[in-house]
Amino acid sequence: MRRTLRATIVAVTAAAAVTACTASGQEQNDPVINQQEATTPPMGDEGDDGTEVTLLDADNNQVGTVWLKDDDGALEVEVAAGDLPPGFHGFHLHAIGVCEPDSPDPTDPAKVGDFLSAGGHLGADMADHGAHQGDLPSLLVDSTGSGRLTASTDAVTLEDLMDDDGTAVMVHAGPDNFANIPERYAPNGPDADTLKTGDSGDRIACGVVGG
Repeated sequence: MRRTLRATIVAVTAAAAVTACTASGQEQNDPVINQQEATTPPMGDEGDDGTEVTLLDADNNQVGTVWLKDDDGALEVEVAAGDLPPGFHGFHLHAIGVCEPDSPDPTDPAKVGDFLSAGGHLGADMADHGAHQGDLPSLLVDSTGSGRLTASTDAVTLEDLMDDDGTAVMVHAGPDNFANIPERYAPNGPDADTLKTGDSGDRIACGVVGG
C-alpha cells in the first residue's frame, strides 16, 4: 500500500519585523529577529523526545533549526528558519548525512556544488518525485526572511534517518513543482530531471541527521 503524506503549514506569516531607531531618528530593521526565528523551538516542543538539526548555509551560518520526532506512527517535522530569501523553497530529506559546501555529487563526481555531498532525495530510487520518502511540503519564507513549517509523514521513521550514513535535511533555492507539469506544457510528460528533483534548484541550506 502506498504510504501517505499529510502536512500543515503553520504560521506562514511571521511577526512584523522588530525595528530600532538610529541616532538620526530613522527606523531600521533589527537583524536579530531572524536569528531568533531560526533557533526558537515550536511552542510546547521544549524537552520533547526527538532530535534537533541545525540548518547551515554554504558560509556556515545558521539559518534554521529542524525538530524531528516520531509521533503516533509518523515522523513529525517542524522547522523554524531565518535569513532566507522570501518565497517558496523546496524542502526535502536527502539520502546521505553529509553537508559540505562546494562538494562533488556522489553519483557524478564531475558535478560539484553546495551540499551535493548529501546525494539525492531519500527514496529517489524507488519512485518518481512527489512520492519519494524524502519529499516534504515546501517551506514558505516571508518578507523578513523567516518561515515555519510543520509536516507529518508516515513514509519514513526517525530510526530510518539515523542509519549508518545518516540523512540530510535540505532547503533549496526555488519552489518545488512535485513533478506536476500539466500536459499542455509537456505533452510527453515531465522530463527525467523533473521526475528526479522537482526542479527546486540549488541547495542553499543543509542539516545533518545521524550518520
